[in-house]
Amino acid sequence: MEVQVVTDVLAKNDAIADTLQRTFAEKGIFVFNLLGSPGAGKTSLLEATLTELSKTYRLAVIEGDLYTDKDADRIERLGVPVLQINTVGGCHLDAAMIEKAVAAMDLDALDMIIIENVGNLVCPAEFAIGEAMKVTVLSVTEGEDKPLKYPLIFKESAAVLLNKVDLLPYIPFDKEKAIADIHMLHPQAAVFEVSCTSKTGLDAWIAWLSERIEAQRKGAACKD
Repeated sequence: MEVQVVTDVLAKNDAIADTLQRTFAEKGIFVFNLLGSPGAGKTSLLEATLTELSKTYRLAVIEGDLYTDKDADRIERLGVPVLQINTVGGCHLDAAMIEKAVAAMDLDALDMIIIENVGNLVCPAEFAIGEAMKVTVLSVTEGEDKPLKYPLIFKESAAVLLNKVDLLPYIPFDKEKAIADIHMLHPQAAVFEVSCTSKTGLDAWIAWLSERIEAQRKGAACKD
């Protein structure tokens, strides 16, 4: 019976996620689900990303957090529209939450939506929320063992940002092993070595995202 309950929950979630994904594709909006542990640097990376991409594209953010709106306040200061979802203790966002948030957005005025999920390497990996892809942030301060300890999130992610690489000279982190394990789990995953403090690797990450935004827009235009 427990297996059936879990199956029903995921099936309902996936049905909503599929509808959202089709809507975003039709509108030419690129949506990605930003994942990672608490303290991995997701919000700092998001700030750096928005600062650059907002010069060219129309952006919005959906912020997921357990209780506070501190991260949403940081995004709002950049002048980017942001909607806060508090899960009140829930360990992940689900598709129904995103559906409700999206209803308050003018989708015709957007090129990209970034969804910053709740800090967690387990639960968010299991729930599709209408995104085109998942992106995981792995801080070098977390240890190189995380890809093998939490394989699903790395298998599901189209890109992994190895964050805070400016700290590599000061901490025991086997970068080559971490990257090898990521590619063992997902051979096609793009891996970016980045630091928001030193601005390392951000240009390559921004260029990669820009390509995907353009591809989504062109795909929608071809259907018109």
